[in-house]
Amino acid sequence: MTAAALDSLAEERARYVAFVERRVSSRAVAEDIVQEAFVRSLERGGAIRSDESVVAWFYRVLRNAVIDHYRRAGTSAAALAEWARQLDREEAPGPAAEREICACLLAGLGSLKAGYREALETVDMEGQPLAALAARAKITEANAAVRVHRARAALRKRLHDCCQGCAACTCEE
Repeated sequence: MTAAALDSLAEERARYVAFVERRVSSRAVAEDIVQEAFVRSLERGGAIRSDESVVAWFYRVLRNAVIDHYRRAGTSAAALAEWARQLDREEAPGPAAEREICACLLAGLGSLKAGYREALETVDMEGQPLAALAARAKITEANAAVRVHRARAALRKRLHDCCQGCAACTCEE
C-alpha cells in the first residue's frame, strides 16, 4: 500500500469510526474495530484490486471486521450459556460426602507438623489474613505466604497418599 493511500485512510478515520459505531454497541468498541481494521489493512494492503479505490476497499475491511466482532461475541455468549447450563446440572456434595472429605482432611491436617497445621487453620479454616498468621507465628508476611503454600502442598500429598488420588474416598469417619 502506498504512503498516499495510507494518508487518505488516516484522514477519514472519524468517518470510519462513525460508520462502525452505527453498527455496534458503543464508541469504544467502534474505535477498537477501526484500529483492528487499520492493522489488517497494513498487513494485507496488497489485496486491493487495481479497479478498486482504497477507501472502498477499506469499507469492505470494516464491514468484515464488524461481522467478525459479532461472530466472536456470539461464540462467547454461546460458550457462557453452555457453562451456565453445566453449572445448573451440577449438584453440590451432600452431607455424607462432606463428612468423608472432612474425615480425610482432618486426618491429613493432624499429621502435618505444627507450623504447617497452624498456618492452614489460621488462613484457610479461620479465614484470617496472612498478616494474622505472621503476627501469631512471629514471622514476616512473605514467610507466612511461603509457609501456607508449603503447608497446602504437604496436605495435598498426605491426602493423595491416604486416598490414592481417588475422588470416592473410603476413609473411615
